[in-house]
Amino acid sequence: MTTLSPGANAPLAQGPLTATVSFTPVAGADLDVSAFLLGAGGKVRGDADMCFFGQTLVANGAVQLSQSASGRVVFSLNLDRLDAAVEKVALTATIYENKARFAAFPHLTLSVSGGIEAPIPTQGMQETALILGEFYRREDAWKFRCVAQGFAGGLEPLATHFGVEIAAPTASPPATPAPVPTPPAPVSLSKITLDKSRASISLEKKGDGDFGEIKINLNWNRPTASGGFFSGLLGRSGGVDLDVGCLFELQDGRKGVIQALGKAFGSFDDAPYIHLMGDDRTGAVRDGEWLRINGKEWRNIRRVLVYAFIYQGVPNWNATDGVVTLFAPGQPPIEVRVSEEGGNLGCCAIALLENVAGSVKVSREVRFFQDQQKVDHAYQWGLRWSAGSK
Repeated sequence: MTTLSPGANAPLAQGPLTATVSFTPVAGADLDVSAFLLGAGGKVRGDADMCFFGQTLVANGAVQLSQSASGRVVFSLNLDRLDAAVEKVALTATIYENKARFAAFPHLTLSVSGGIEAPIPTQGMQETALILGEFYRREDAWKFRCVAQGFAGGLEPLATHFGVEIAAPTASPPATPAPVPTPPAPVSLSKITLDKSRASISLEKKGDGDFGEIKINLNWNRPTASGGFFSGLLGRSGGVDLDVGCLFELQDGRKGVIQALGKAFGSFDDAPYIHLMGDDRTGAVRDGEWLRINGKEWRNIRRVLVYAFIYQGVPNWNATDGVVTLFAPGQPPIEVRVSEEGGNLGCCAIALLENVAGSVKVSREVRFFQDQQKVDHAYQWGLRWSAGSK
């Protein structure tokens, strides 16, 4: 094992490798880990050079965020497949909304497969963003350097350092006297969390109301068989099977349900323009479960209620550490956390999407019910329910 102090470097073997960032979780402080592909001058060439929770695969799979769990984030890298213009790959960590300092994290380590370990000395560290380490080219070979360089201002100065433009989450585009070509909106690393203090937000309307593909992700952690910290999304076993689903109502009055139970997977291109992408029953799916909404057809949709239910296991919502994240092109990710105690109730209404004058209004719900039928009654959907199976 080669242990690197800040500034030290080590050679890397050719071929695929993994980089693991491990840390002791801190209550109330989310740690986001990202990778930046850097060209000349240490700058990104565009949005496609950023690998983070909202864009987990870049450079045709040469860099991928392959696992993310409480206290552990894993990147898979094949540096030899990167474009020759990429001179470095920097791994970074930022504390969401600067809610803590890195001094609060007693353990923070970056490990690279092949026996390289870089402990980050966090004692007394007041920064809220860090460059942990970097992979860099040297004479047609790749090496790794421990950096441990901090930024007191958090995400924004770190992103500026790499030449990234951060999209303002609430800014509206300026009015123009005549239609002009609109450049692609920058990928936003600043997610928006809906909570009791900020319960709703509307997506920015683009042109004729086309919101593109709206993706909704349900992710959660499961306890390992031996207890302790939650296991990662890859290879998790035991615990609960948490499923995502939704109730929908179209503008013409048609209503229905999308969920794996009963094999009601919906359709993206045809009504109801909502599609459930499979069902993660074994934990083998690395990034949880996904609903897709066809934003080009949003004019035909009146409302969508996203919920999660515990298909298998004893209800314990606090232990699942569940989170639903909504991704829409050119807009900040919107997340709703399911971290409240639901008692012995097996279903949680998480977020309501409503068509308000053509916009997408997203509201936090986080209300617990015995089952989906109780959710239906509470929101006055009026469906007829019967027992189903996967």
